[in-house]
Amino acid sequence: MKKYAISDIHGCLETFKTLLQKIEFSRQDELYLLGDYIDRGPYSKGVIDHIWQLQADGFLVKCLKGNHEQMYLDSFNGTSDWGDYHKETVDSFGVEKIWKTPERYIDWMEGLSYYFEVDEYLLVHAGFNFDEEDPLQNKEDMLWVRDWYTDINKDWLASRIIVHGHTPMEQHYIKAMADNLEKLPALDIDNGCVYDYRGFSHLTAFELRERKLYFEPRSILDT
Repeated sequence: MKKYAISDIHGCLETFKTLLQKIEFSRQDELYLLGDYIDRGPYSKGVIDHIWQLQADGFLVKCLKGNHEQMYLDSFNGTSDWGDYHKETVDSFGVEKIWKTPERYIDWMEGLSYYFEVDEYLLVHAGFNFDEEDPLQNKEDMLWVRDWYTDINKDWLASRIIVHGHTPMEQHYIKAMADNLEKLPALDIDNGCVYDYRGFSHLTAFELRERKLYFEPRSILDT
């Protein structure tokens, strides 16, 4: 059995499917998705539908909330207006206005978890605020925080390693982080699948037990 983490799919459905084929994801494995399924890419609804289909077919897939799901919820509920961030997502649902999004997708986004603890790993979308007495209580920072590595409380973290997304990272930095987890117990697996920049434009999977990275270039079908 293998255990994989993937983050920041951002509507890149075909890339996601191809990455799952590359890692030979099976019903004996576990898949942890770290948020940001929607926005920017063309197939936000399709990504969620595919996750649901995998779960219905007996695959173990567990999902965290990302800041883009929270942004979508805030826009849907009228508490914030993120405007053009959600244009591709609204289009993918086949509706003209965000408030017409089918209720089952809104309910799913609202019910997503903020972190998972899996073996020696803490899985989260963005990271943790280590100024808090208990970093696991600050939900907003789990979705939004950046530049927190220098604040890591290793006594609190103990032997655990944090795997997260949210902040796009060049591929060579991700590889270097994976090779250096004993020194810095954190790994960013967001390679900016939706960005057309050198060193980015891949969807990343990290196998937790063997600490192995897999990179899948963004499919032309997701552009």
